[in-house]
Amino acid sequence: TGPACARLVPMQAQSLPLFPLPTVLVPGAALSLRVFEPRYLDLVRECSRNQSGFGICLLVDDGSGEASAAAAFGTEAVIEDFDTGADGLLTITVRGRRRFRADTVRVRDNGLQVATVEWLDPDPVEPLRPEHSLLGMLLRGLLEQVGGEHADRLDQHSDDAAWVGWRLTEMLPLSDTQRQQLLQEDDPHTRLDSLLGLLPDAD
Repeated sequence: TGPACARLVPMQAQSLPLFPLPTVLVPGAALSLRVFEPRYLDLVRECSRNQSGFGICLLVDDGSGEASAAAAFGTEAVIEDFDTGADGLLTITVRGRRRFRADTVRVRDNGLQVATVEWLDPDPVEPLRPEHSLLGMLLRGLLEQVGGEHADRLDQHSDDAAWVGWRLTEMLPLSDTQRQQLLQEDDPHTRLDSLLGLLPDAD
């Protein structure tokens, strides 16, 4: 009974400041943000000082007619670069890392939302299945056309089901709702099945 009881002990809750946005950040993707609201400037300073990340969640319509609410599932963002734009505003570049589910959210005095989060399991490294080979070829064609950092990693990751799925989720012209649904999917092969169904010529 000892090991079984040990598995029932909950993991220590972790707090994560949130930056809700009208976009979806997926693991491995880069995103540039202009930061000007005081609460988010405080967030950037705090994350830089602690060398920690923050959560990006999609703003969704909660049906109440009020301001949009943040989706419960999001992605941890880690800051990779800072810059100042021509307008003098702070610009940061972040990279998507771990996925999470926000269990409870509180609001600080400065208006910043801070969530108690549960980290979702990392993607397993598994090869593409034959039924998803079309998606692998599609991603290769896209990256050969647009280039960029992911193109440099294509040969290393072209048979990684999770990596292929995330890059297509990032690059294909999907709606934010579709991206959010893919973000919430835990199994990389099921995620690829969903992407196949979203292709224009798919049956």
